Amino acid sequence: MRPSQKMLLAVALAAAGPALAQGGDVATGAYLVATSGCHDCHTPWIMGANGPEPDMSRALSGHPQDFVIEAAGKLPEPWIGGMSATNTAWTGPWGVSFASNLTPDPETGIWREMTEAQFIEALRTGRHLGQGRPILPPMPWFPFGQKTDAELKAVYAYLQSIPPIKNKVPDPLPPAQ
Repeated sequence: MRPSQKMLLAVALAAAGPALAQGGDVATGAYLVATSGCHDCHTPWIMGANGPEPDMSRALSGHPQDFVIEAAGKLPEPWIGGMSATNTAWTGPWGVSFASNLTPDPETGIWREMTEAQFIEALRTGRHLGQGRPILPPMPWFPFGQKTDAELKAVYAYLQSIPPIKNKVPDPLPPAQ
């Protein structure tokens, strides 16, 4: 494990500390979120003293609503994709995708419309809400879909337990013409 990966894991586990102390499903979910790379994309990155690092004051809040991206850029060959400075938005042949707000904010978090069953179905099928549009790159839904129901329920329980952060993530943008 590289030093930057160790730092991220330490920061993520420290942020999960209160949930880990609760035990049970929430603690298991905190551990899975901290060790599965969720913060890599769903927590905005900022430039720190040692380079890019997650802004844990906005943990799991998704693409910052004040960082506006208006259109997908056409990338030169041989590039297939690009990412924003916050590591929360990506562009490619699919258009522009934005990391969702995973916090339990009742107005802007994805949980305002997603039940536990829909969360599990989404990660099993790669469909938004388990039945809608495809989940867009770079979200690695396929390995998450291999987790057990108990593990996915634990992740859902943990995400319900974290502090809500009001942050309206934009809808995906269509591909550049």
